Amino acid sequence: MDVNRINFRHLRAFCEVAVLGSISGAAHRVHLSQPAVTQAIAKLEGQVGVALFERTTEGLLLTEPGELFHLRAESAIQHIEEGTRPTARRGQKQIGGSAGGFERRITAAQLRALLAVAKTGSFSRAARLIGMSQSALYRMARSLEKDAGIALFDVVSRGVVLTRAADRLARHAALAFEELEQALEDIAAWSGRDTARVRIGTLPLARTYLLPHAINAFLDERPDAYLSVVDGPYDTLVDALRYGEIDMLIGALRAPEAVADIEQQALFEDRLALVARPDHPLAARTEITLEDLSNFSWIVPRPGAPTRSNFEGMFEDRPELRPTHVVEASSLILIRGILTESDAVALISAHQIRHEESLNILARLNFRVPSAPRQIGLSLRRNWRPTLSQQRMIDLLFKAGAEVAAHYPDPH
Repeated sequence: MDVNRINFRHLRAFCEVAVLGSISGAAHRVHLSQPAVTQAIAKLEGQVGVALFERTTEGLLLTEPGELFHLRAESAIQHIEEGTRPTARRGQKQIGGSAGGFERRITAAQLRALLAVAKTGSFSRAARLIGMSQSALYRMARSLEKDAGIALFDVVSRGVVLTRAADRLARHAALAFEELEQALEDIAAWSGRDTARVRIGTLPLARTYLLPHAINAFLDERPDAYLSVVDGPYDTLVDALRYGEIDMLIGALRAPEAVADIEQQALFEDRLALVARPDHPLAARTEITLEDLSNFSWIVPRPGAPTRSNFEGMFEDRPELRPTHVVEASSLILIRGILTESDAVALISAHQIRHEESLNILARLNFRVPSAPRQIGLSLRRNWRPTLSQQRMIDLLFKAGAEVAAHYPDPH
């Protein structure tokens, strides 16, 4: 089943039949003939490869896979309605109400065109992305705009950008398609076929132990699973999460109100440590002062990172002790290379060097960094319903987080 080519009117018909248990009742609700609704159900069943309804003398009853599909189909339709609601409201004001029912007229082809333009920022590149001529895609995009009754695309010097209303519609459209993809995974799992698919966005603090540990455990259970791990800055990854391009984001949590449609779940508390090679001149010291540290080169993140703020704060009251030799770096591979071949010290997450510490490659110095612990955890779409495989990955991440917390207990 190619969810990008789903007929949303057929999907609505399916949902009405699921609720009413009647072809005739559903036909009246979606303004289709009874034969058209019957054909729509048959086509959907052919696309998903299983019977969605059991035909009885009392009407049509959902099968087990039908129940699974119904949950996702309802969510997909809700996303379309949520995405089109503000658009249709503005369109009604501007064109005298002709945008009424926009959410029921919208097609998968129109939404595919919208998403392609959103991804590429160009009508020509969008056409190539989805295998359509530029003129055909342009007509499709403008037909969507006409149905909406308001401007959805702004042509600028660098290409095409979506208006605020179009961006909202695109985000919910992407999530609607993602719900239907997950419906197929649910049905495949029900039928005994393993089509596990988990896409994880990761920030630096989760890449060294937590995520690898969870992934290894997951693959031991599901060796045929498809896993995709995407690195990147927070803003890029949280956008990918909101658009359904990744399933979860793991790393340092932000302020709860940072993104309204994202919820956060803490896994463990991370603490900063001062790290050096095991035979560093300060490694055997039981007490280390700022005066001692000011004589060495430091490796710290670039300005703007929370850890950099901690570094600056350490010397705020003693500016004369601030190290003059500072290397700005965030790559653990680079940091490890510098530390093992010099007397430099690095301000870094304690659990980030767990592997190096176990192999006696790096060591934590006996210096308590004055900093508040940071919450490391998962960011998920609010009201998201994970598949069985996605939920299992979440469970394994919580298990790995508990192990990290036990390895680095609160010193107080």
